[in-house]
Amino acid sequence: MASTELCTEDDIVRLVHNFYRRVRQDELLGPIFDAHIDNWDDHLVRMVLFWSSLLLRTGNYRGTPMPRHIALPDIEGHMFVRWLDLFRQTTDEFDKPEFVERANEFANRVARSLWYGYQLTHNPERAPVEFDHA
Repeated sequence: MASTELCTEDDIVRLVHNFYRRVRQDELLGPIFDAHIDNWDDHLVRMVLFWSSLLLRTGNYRGTPMPRHIALPDIEGHMFVRWLDLFRQTTDEFDKPEFVERANEFANRVARSLWYGYQLTHNPERAPVEFDHA
């Protein structure tokens, strides 16, 4: 079974920790995340549960990310593009094509959902627009 599984819990821990290391070091995203995350250890645990729920279907994540994200001030589409770029840089470190593909698909869905929700909340009179990328 090990050869057919999408990924392990250790893969998800590595993905989350390496991704958020990149985020924290990023000139655009680092200050935003650091300003709104009080406890990085707790955040990383929560994100491992989130990604395990998506990728391994563990159902361990209990939370509502939308309200926290729509409460952030001055978020713009290019920030989600950068978030996705950093995510892809992280998934590129894995030699598990199906895992990489699935993780990137979920990341795109998450980013798009949060961006649309943000726009609908902050500009309800306008239709949401896509990210500023192809």
